[in-house]
Amino acid sequence: MLCICKYCTWIDQVLEESSSAVRLQPHGTCSRAEKSQLPSGFSCECLPGYKLLSRNDNHVSCQKCPDNLGVSADGWNCIRCPAGLTSFGTCQCSSGKILVERDINGTLLHEAECVECDDSEPSFTWPDASGFRCARCHQTFINKTNSCSCHQPNTLAGGICFNGASHTFSRVLSTIRFGQLGILLRSEWLSMHLQSSAAACLLHSNQTACQALGNMCVMNMHSTSPQSADACSLFRYIFSSTAALGVVHSIAFWRTNIPWLYYDDQPGLAARVLTAFPFPENFSFKLNDEGRNTNLKFLAALYDVRGKFIGWRSLNGGLLQLCPDNTRRLDAAFIFGTTYEQNCEMSISKLLHDHPEPVFFDVYLSYGGSDGQQNIWPVPVLNLNMQHNEQFINAGIGINNWILTRRIFLVDSLSGRENTLTSLPRVIRIASRIAISISLVPGTHKGTIYPPLMIVEYTDIQVQNLENQIVQVSFSVQYEMNLSDSLIQTDVALGVLGGLAVLWSLLKTAAWKRRIGSQVIDLQTVAQFLILYAGVLANVFFAVTVGTGFYWLLLFKGQQHVSVLLPLHNDEKDFITYVTSAFILKAVHFLHTLFSQLSIHIFFIDWERPKNKLPKSEGGGKSSTFPVSIWRTYFIANEWNEIQTVRKINPLFQVLVVLFFLQIVGFENLALRDSSSSLTRDVQDYTAPWSRILRYGVATALWLVIGCLQILFFSGIYERFVEDKIRQFVDLCSMSNISVFMLSHRCYGYYIHGRSVHGHSDTNMEEMNLNLKREAENMCSQRGLQPNTDIQTFQISISSRTRAQYDRIHDNFMKNRGPSRFLHSSTSISEQNTKAYHTMNKFLSSFIDHAFKDMDYFVKDKLLLERILSMEFMEPMERSIFYNDESHSFSDVLFYGHESTLLIFDTLFFCIVDIMSQNFVLAAIITYLQQEFFRRIRGAIGQKNLASKTLVDERFLI
Repeated sequence: MLCICKYCTWIDQVLEESSSAVRLQPHGTCSRAEKSQLPSGFSCECLPGYKLLSRNDNHVSCQKCPDNLGVSADGWNCIRCPAGLTSFGTCQCSSGKILVERDINGTLLHEAECVECDDSEPSFTWPDASGFRCARCHQTFINKTNSCSCHQPNTLAGGICFNGASHTFSRVLSTIRFGQLGILLRSEWLSMHLQSSAAACLLHSNQTACQALGNMCVMNMHSTSPQSADACSLFRYIFSSTAALGVVHSIAFWRTNIPWLYYDDQPGLAARVLTAFPFPENFSFKLNDEGRNTNLKFLAALYDVRGKFIGWRSLNGGLLQLCPDNTRRLDAAFIFGTTYEQNCEMSISKLLHDHPEPVFFDVYLSYGGSDGQQNIWPVPVLNLNMQHNEQFINAGIGINNWILTRRIFLVDSLSGRENTLTSLPRVIRIASRIAISISLVPGTHKGTIYPPLMIVEYTDIQVQNLENQIVQVSFSVQYEMNLSDSLIQTDVALGVLGGLAVLWSLLKTAAWKRRIGSQVIDLQTVAQFLILYAGVLANVFFAVTVGTGFYWLLLFKGQQHVSVLLPLHNDEKDFITYVTSAFILKAVHFLHTLFSQLSIHIFFIDWERPKNKLPKSEGGGKSSTFPVSIWRTYFIANEWNEIQTVRKINPLFQVLVVLFFLQIVGFENLALRDSSSSLTRDVQDYTAPWSRILRYGVATALWLVIGCLQILFFSGIYERFVEDKIRQFVDLCSMSNISVFMLSHRCYGYYIHGRSVHGHSDTNMEEMNLNLKREAENMCSQRGLQPNTDIQTFQISISSRTRAQYDRIHDNFMKNRGPSRFLHSSTSISEQNTKAYHTMNKFLSSFIDHAFKDMDYFVKDKLLLERILSMEFMEPMERSIFYNDESHSFSDVLFYGHESTLLIFDTLFFCIVDIMSQNFVLAAIITYLQQEFFRRIRGAIGQKNLASKTLVDERFLI
């Protein structure tokens, strides 16, 4: 015997020892007669050919009937059978006869009788399904043959009799097409029910049969082929043949008694269905008193595979969601404005277990009527697997070619069974992707939407190994709107600002040409224009993208009456392209700025002169002067080296504060694709996917706000009350009696006048304090380059002659400059370097003192327009020009003077890393490492350039 339990061996032994025979059933307990019992969880019944002797809760006793007798229908007696035995050991009768085992008062007959049912008029009886009583046969038999037999030319199928020769039913194809696998499979379910359902639907308008036929068409993906009589072709034939029956609710596609499966295949019909009329109800992100809803109330009419109406169900609770989750997360799919995505992997064996038969859904969206009644709006379906003339017509993006349908199912493991309905299916079909698309009506300010569209994609899986086979399934709800106006506005902004960027770049290129003393437009000029244009265009892209991010962030999250919806993930591609372009262009601009700072010409002019003489030696030699100390120059060089990488923003503080607000405070939650503007979320709630535009908007907002606050604090408070390294450096130059001469371009640069008003600075502490006291009491002249002025910093435009002389001296000592060491250094090279240093120092100090009539200069103020445009209108022809500069513009050769460039570059770098990784923490770490890398590069190479240009030994730069 067969049993499914851990006691099988023990049961077999018991049965071999007993004359009784039992079969295990999973109900209650079972025992061998008067000897032993099985544990609870099982009950027994007698084997075929055995009758019951006794039964109670824990005991079954059976006895074998004689070989010439069968077991009675109730199982308690043995009886003689007139027409043989069934496989179960009971009596059987031939077709058209019923089995009678007892007389009218219930007494068991000695021999069972087979009584023939009267199938003629007026009885028209036939054995019922049990085979124990005669019942009236189906009316179709009577109508066709005036009897209970269905003979030629009629056809018997599904328990009804019809004239198959005169209809298309004689050519019915009981096949299912699995288009993904390229398999055309015979279906046992369709073989049993397709022909009869179609006949009952057409000939008798049987609603259940019509629903069953529609279900078989849905199982075949609504696909039709003009050369075959498959389920959908039969359905369409019946639909066109029953026009006289009328329609339901004035919907032309919905025939009376026939399910609504298609919206017809007229070109352009899909667009009219989806956009011709808005949904009658408005929606909002927040509850209000104007009757607007915050939830989408979807309902579904459910039918079983046989066409029986199961009932109405809400989609809440995950009715169409195969992936398991808690109720709050499942129901979040229908909160208006929340982009919902649910993905998981499901085992084929679990799907087969949970869905032995397909259930079919007609989905509607519920809304309240003006009379207070609940109304429903049908939700059209776009079946991506639908084939029309063997083409996947819905797979393309051309909406005019779409054929919309209505009914869907989740899992079909029935139509793929070839031979018997109890065998495993060869192929199962699963709704692997269900997406509900909701579009906002253009120009609305009340949350008006078009009817939703349900997009369904099925996956055909050939069953091979149930336990190991898995399928990826997803359920999503997405919101979209017409973005053409926004795209036009963005393009206009980029076009206008891009044109202004060209003009600005041309002005900057002209200024650059004047600063290098060149009038020829050559390849270098074109390259410089492109670099300058890259920097300006980067600012344009940055401004537009930041504005766009702020726009979507503030408008989408702050709206109550819905007027905008976020762009879809694919619609963000242009925005990401703009951000990427801004980053690349700004990186080019930043690297060019960095290279320019690392190649400037700089020299420290020492104004100190010997003031004392050494006494004559005992041998009567000549007296000599005290040498001027070099330590003041080393001191100024180290101070300059220190401020090369000074910034108004503290990078580490910037990164930590941004992360604090994003991760701890919860500003990152504003970047979720949902309607909530809350900064905190419950872990049990559904977490919507990120919007890259909102992430960019939140990140840039925080980075720029915190950066600007740092700049304001540094400039307004820290530099004013704690330490201002730029102005302190100018003061140190004055106290050290050293001026700084810088050339960032060939004929343009900066000058810090550090000549001491006291004549010398190489003195002791007492005299230094006395000098400071005299200066504080205005008992000495002012520090400015010109008499009676305090202006010490200048922008300078030098003549070509002055630059040529500078280059001759510089090239001379660069030729002689070589590696030096504290020990084993070449005396001749050292002397040459010293001589070159003094030559440059003498030349520049003489130049400042107007010692050269052919290389003179004059001092003036810049015009307002010159300051605004950051360029010089006058060209230094014969004389150089020193422009008064109280804003300390020499910081342009330092990081300090390019804080805006660094801030924008860091912001874009942070956002680009986040766009690629969707991780703010990782983006912050990498951004900080980038900042440190370039700071060290700027410091190290800048130090080498300083040592090379000033002849200060690099070993003294710390």
